[in-house]
Amino acid sequence: MSDVQSNVGPVYPGHPLASKGRLAAWLALWFGVALVAIFQHGPVPMYSTRTLAVAWEMWQRHSFLVPYLNGAPYSDKAPLLFWLIHAGWAVGGVGDGWPRLLEVLLGGVQLLLCIRLARRLFPAQAAIAYAAPLMLMSFSYAFEFGLQSMYEVLLADCVLAALLALRPGPGEAPPNLAGFAVATALGLLTKGPVMLLHVGLPWLLGPLWQSWASRHRARWYATGALAVLGAVAVLLTWALSASAAGGEVYRQQLLFHQTAGRVVDAFAHRQPFWWYLPVLPVLVFPFVLWPRPWLGIAALPLRRDDGLRFLAAWLLPVLLGFSLVSGKQAYYLLPEYAGFALLLAAALAHAPGMTTRTSRWLAPWPLAVFTLALGIGLLSLPTLVAHGMATSPMLQSLGTRSRGFGLLFMLLAALLVRRGAELEKIVLVALLGVLAVNTLFTLTWWHAFDVRDASELLARAEAEGRPIFNNESYNGQFTFLGRLTRPVEEAAGAEALRSWARANPRGLVIVYPKTEAEARACPSLHIQRFRGVWLAIRPAATYQAHATTPCP
Repeated sequence: MSDVQSNVGPVYPGHPLASKGRLAAWLALWFGVALVAIFQHGPVPMYSTRTLAVAWEMWQRHSFLVPYLNGAPYSDKAPLLFWLIHAGWAVGGVGDGWPRLLEVLLGGVQLLLCIRLARRLFPAQAAIAYAAPLMLMSFSYAFEFGLQSMYEVLLADCVLAALLALRPGPGEAPPNLAGFAVATALGLLTKGPVMLLHVGLPWLLGPLWQSWASRHRARWYATGALAVLGAVAVLLTWALSASAAGGEVYRQQLLFHQTAGRVVDAFAHRQPFWWYLPVLPVLVFPFVLWPRPWLGIAALPLRRDDGLRFLAAWLLPVLLGFSLVSGKQAYYLLPEYAGFALLLAAALAHAPGMTTRTSRWLAPWPLAVFTLALGIGLLSLPTLVAHGMATSPMLQSLGTRSRGFGLLFMLLAALLVRRGAELEKIVLVALLGVLAVNTLFTLTWWHAFDVRDASELLARAEAEGRPIFNNESYNGQFTFLGRLTRPVEEAAGAEALRSWARANPRGLVIVYPKTEAEARACPSLHIQRFRGVWLAIRPAATYQAHATTPCP
């Protein structure tokens, strides 16, 4: 235990640093940073705005069984997250404040469940239960993605609750059948059958990590199968009820197209089998740049420790399963982040201590170098822009405010090389760093994602009875912010746009020019940068056959 104490601070039962108060202080710091970050700017297109659009359309249609997007039943997701959003709206009214607070609360639940799972898996090693939630709250990608109104954080809570039910105690403790069924059912209602991939594989491999399951295989699989069947029955109850209300097309999409399409031949996010391997280092940043826990992984006593076997039976098969699935996204692995944190915390417990001769080579100096380089880059960015060496519009925008943030990152680099508990320094630097990045983005580049003015313009047009056309696939990016109540017509291509404009002379068209010159080539009611392109809202008359100037 001495090595663990030197790596994360003197944390062991009975010591003040192991007190609940110290861990609670870190949780409070994370909660404060997350609240500040998530309220710095509005909902981000397309993730958050699409989720809010679906919740809004369900709300204003009083359709609490069938999700809707742009006037049509939305088969991509199950309804639990929308129901939680509706619960807050029922109390405080419709707005985007509650969905943001909800995501932070769900993230807090994930940290608490991680602590509980650590204590179940490693009851004799209090330092792991201290280190794992600190690592989980520090993963930069997970923190930033957790600011989106999306499904993965809620799904992660359901996955951890289900795994805790499979592991209700050490050694001979039998599984909590009812808890596993309820948690799995909630996960299915969050994101559909993918929940079974997250928890089904660890259950199937139960005899490898659970002594009770090894001794009572028949009961383990029988009770687990009953729990899974009960959870699936809950999902089918909703799905059949919703498909009866949503119509035949929605039924086919909901029951067959979505899961088969993503697993066999992805219609979205298709990637090769090996795609997750180069993504994993990014997912575990900043700890990928801390040598100490990685050296400890080689020393993990996998055969002697059932907690480590649990992590292996969870993380490796799930990663393989998602690699086999045709559609891939980095955030699909978010429910496994607590497992990554537990694995790294356990590795830290078996890494060489800070008092060894090689300690300086195991310290977080690579992270300090990276942070220093980032600080120097931000500090010099305005000079690079002034000399024409940074021509990207995003870099030019960041350069208007980057110098102060560059100094901050240089100070954070200096903090990393100071003596002290390495883990706590990394956690503090990670939280301050992601908050700084989010703040810099808000101050300089958020304008390219902020569609409030465009949404208000479209809301006024709808109130005047003017139809609206979106010249590509529409993802609901204006629906919630504009509180739109009628569908936005959508189609791709110049001919479709001109045909619609001829049939709807009073309408408005939304187009996405690639350059500013194209955006300003024709009279527009609204022009702005939008993500990597431009956004222009124009009168339909601009595209009618008699228009004197053809528009891009």
